Amino acid sequence: MSYSVGQVAGFAGVTVRTLHHYDDIGLLVPSERSHAGHRRYSDADLDRLQQILFHRELGFPLDEVAALLDDPAADPRAHLRHQHDLLTARIEKLQKMAAAVEHAMEARTMGINLTPEEKFEVFGDKDPEQYAHEAEERWGGTEAYAESQRRAARYTKDDWKRMQAEVADWGERYDALMAAGDAPTSPAAMDMAEEHRRHICGWFYDCPYEMHQGLAEMYVADERFKAFYDSMRPGLAEHLRDAIRANAARHAS
Repeated sequence: MSYSVGQVAGFAGVTVRTLHHYDDIGLLVPSERSHAGHRRYSDADLDRLQQILFHRELGFPLDEVAALLDDPAADPRAHLRHQHDLLTARIEKLQKMAAAVEHAMEARTMGINLTPEEKFEVFGDKDPEQYAHEAEERWGGTEAYAESQRRAARYTKDDWKRMQAEVADWGERYDALMAAGDAPTSPAAMDMAEEHRRHICGWFYDCPYEMHQGLAEMYVADERFKAFYDSMRPGLAEHLRDAIRANAARHAS
């Protein structure tokens, strides 16, 4: 059984151009050619492509992927075990990063020198001390938490109101973007995602693109965050997640 380049691109979720590039550099040379000279891929080629994509997802450059896959001493099962270990470590890292920033909205009051009345005036009818205690118990040992604490301690009531105003303005503009039918991969949506990331960097802690993508997944998976974003517009949490992914990919290219 063999497959055309278009079929393989569909199976793997990559572009035909990517497969052509892999062929050109010798990373994935199709086993067969049709009478017309078209590429034909075998099941073994698909196995190799799977390994390539595993390594690419883990951040390996193409030359290192080629060296790993073409090592005559390599055990395919050992490759899979190694990839599993790397993926597990990456998942754990992303979970820790997501956890470290989960308090971002909940713990805004920590370290602020406000009266209880002022806290409720700024943050509405939720109990800020309850969320602060929860955040400290769950994420108190992380650097992101510590940095957020350091910054929050310097903020005044006017600072928090200005932050809320920025969030509200951003939400209104994102609502308008979705109402206009802009896809998450549109330049406008990606720009809004970048503005969202810079807001976190400016107010809380450094938020690189990988961390931002971890946050995006949390915005959909955690019902509290999903409700917050969907209150701006139904479906905004998922739309924003996809825009954050697209923005990260744009900046990675």
